[in-house]
Amino acid sequence: MMKRVEELTVRIFADGAEKAGMLEMYAKPYIKGFTTNPTLMHKAGLTDYRAFAHEILEAIPDRPISFEVFSDEFGDMERQAREIATWGDNVYVKIPVTNTRREPAYDLVRRLSKEGIKLNITAIMTVDQVRHIVDAVKEGAPSCISVFAGRIADTGRDPVPLMAECVDILKAAPAAELIWASPRELLNIMQADAIGCHIITVTNDILKKLTLVGKDLSDYSLDTVKMFFDDGRKAGFTL
Repeated sequence: MMKRVEELTVRIFADGAEKAGMLEMYAKPYIKGFTTNPTLMHKAGLTDYRAFAHEILEAIPDRPISFEVFSDEFGDMERQAREIATWGDNVYVKIPVTNTRREPAYDLVRRLSKEGIKLNITAIMTVDQVRHIVDAVKEGAPSCISVFAGRIADTGRDPVPLMAECVDILKAAPAAELIWASPRELLNIMQADAIGCHIITVTNDILKKLTLVGKDLSDYSLDTVKMFFDDGRKAGFTL
């Protein structure tokens, strides 16, 4: 039997940076948290990072929200992380697993985590990276470890076995949670739930498909036929 949304163990976080869309998801009880990143903010046309963050945190004060540093230098990353961490008790600071020169952020993650700063380590795609990050946060504050399963799938690899291995690795860090990041389809939510992943971050366009969960496939087939017929008629096609 397919689970209903309210029966899922995996927690669904909305991924986005448009205030209206975030508030739309905030109104839904099955959305347990939020994530953002500089790319989403740029696409949304945002120019004042700090002002946007404070505006969102005023509207959403009681669910986890991740805001990412945007420097490429670890010293400046640390400065930004420390400021972001002061913005609210529900804030997680996103730290990329490396900088653009492939230099790992493990030491920075360890230092911030041990000081009690809640982190979301992002852009992870290998088991080796997960092992290093788990070692860095295992004695620290609550943290999230974001593995970009969707981007792994984009390379032709099945992310499910890797994500299942990561679930097992995270047992060494009880305060850390695994995020299935960058899902590509609604099925990924069910896959994440099946392997015991803690969190999945989902964009609004995929979240809007949640009404389809469990839909009768014969009815869905008919709906599709009707769509093709209606669109052909609206186009005025003739042969």
